[in-house]
Amino acid sequence: MASLPRLAIFADVQNVYYTCRHTYSRHFDYNRFWAQATAGRELVSAIAYATNRGDAKQRQFQNILRGIGFEVKLKPFIQRADGSAKGDWDVGITLDVIEAAPEVDVVILLSGDGDFDLLARRAIEKYGVRFEVYGVPELTAASLVHAASQFNPITQDLLL
Repeated sequence: MASLPRLAIFADVQNVYYTCRHTYSRHFDYNRFWAQATAGRELVSAIAYATNRGDAKQRQFQNILRGIGFEVKLKPFIQRADGSAKGDWDVGITLDVIEAAPEVDVVILLSGDGDFDLLARRAIEKYGVRFEVYGVPELTAASLVHAASQFNPITQDLLL
């Protein structure tokens, strides 16, 4: 009997939240995504990366993610004096993907951030993984779509 492909999932929560809100004015359905992404695969790890503002609604959402099966990694939300904010997880996600890639057959990245195109290419070239990206089509960098083994558009069927 053939074994199931081993899977690792990496969710850029802020990117998914803002791109879904901007494009659809709706929220991403992590439960539906989970069912679709893990079907016929052996899940090795799933990590959701978020910023921590410390409010109750956000903690409730993080607990929902944990209930689905994600490990939730939090970084403090930093508001700069000029009004801009800092809290991205690009380096953390990259390090975790490179660490997981030798142990899995499939990497799924939930993000439209073009900075990850190099990561996708490197994971595919160096580790031979299948690198799938889920992102909102209008707001996912073309470079990331082209670098991925497969692009899965976040459309109505993956929204609440």
